[in-house]
Amino acid sequence: MIKMDGFDDCIAGIVNDQSGRYILIYDRTKVIEKLIQQGMSKDEAIEFHYFNQDAACVGSDMPVFMDPYEEDALAE
Repeated sequence: MIKMDGFDDCIAGIVNDQSGRYILIYDRTKVIEKLIQQGMSKDEAIEFHYFNQDAACVGSDMPVFMDPYEEDALAE
């Protein structure tokens, strides 16, 4: 599993995919909140997260990011 340094408190869980790999799941909201706590504005934190963490291609064991489940989002 690939871990993001300094974001252990943002880990939401682990998933075992069908090939037998274990992949960390991070709570996207907590990750962005942590970036804000480190001194970024909300917009900077969101941009940094999507371009440098979520879009990072570091191999097949790279972590994934989850968003909170919202019933209304499924209706769209």
